Amino acid sequence: MFNYGKKTYIMGILNVTPDSFSDGGDFSNIDIAVNHAKEMIKEGADIIDLGGESTRPGHNYVGAEEELRRITPVIKRLKEEINVPISVDTYKADVAKASLELGVEMINDVWGLRKDKNMANVIADYDAYVCIMHNQDGTEYDKDIMESIKKFLLESIEIGLNAGIKKEKIVLDPGIGFGKTFEQNLEVLKRLDELNELGYPILLGTSRKSVIGNVLNVEPKERVEGTIATTVLGIRDGVDIVRVHDIKENIRAAKMADAIYRR
Repeated sequence: MFNYGKKTYIMGILNVTPDSFSDGGDFSNIDIAVNHAKEMIKEGADIIDLGGESTRPGHNYVGAEEELRRITPVIKRLKEEINVPISVDTYKADVAKASLELGVEMINDVWGLRKDKNMANVIADYDAYVCIMHNQDGTEYDKDIMESIKKFLLESIEIGLNAGIKKEKIVLDPGIGFGKTFEQNLEVLKRLDELNELGYPILLGTSRKSVIGNVLNVEPKERVEGTIATTVLGIRDGVDIVRVHDIKENIRAAKMADAIYRR
């Protein structure tokens, strides 16, 4: 599915939620959601990341049944009508299992296989890809933040490998905007290259996030240029996948950065 090192892969965000921070309610209609996925693919998205529960700060918890009610009809339509891989953004094993049963290729777990003890086994059973993200409650760190992130990710990798997830199907995400203050997010972005020593592909998800809004003092949908800046700097530092809302703009920036850094 991925041939890392040759290009930067673009993951298009498709939220079918009423309360996501940037596009909540925009794509809750099935037809609109499917058409938006098709538009992102037309613009160059390599993979579609479908979310049925907002994970923004202060989000409302959604049970597995409701999450599946939101995403299942969209998955079914997408599997019939598009030809790129689908990722599902969930930390619930029941949601992951039902999604993988429908043919989804990847699970994007914002709790790094930690929130649901059955998640790693489910992913292994279906021989799926997984994105393991760093996350924590609160913003206190007992050591250097990058050392803490690496420790968390290594522990989650071990959980995955012990469950039978293949090493080549693991992707890591430093978790920008999760369990981190504004200054901590900037520090992680400045030091992204340190994650390369873990030996796994890196996914960067900064699109329209508050760290950009706090710098530029603009609303989420006005954060395209700030997102592009993090995309380019991320590619310079070895990022393999960028998860974004605005495909056309980011893919152009990524192609230019690839021409410079992936020669």
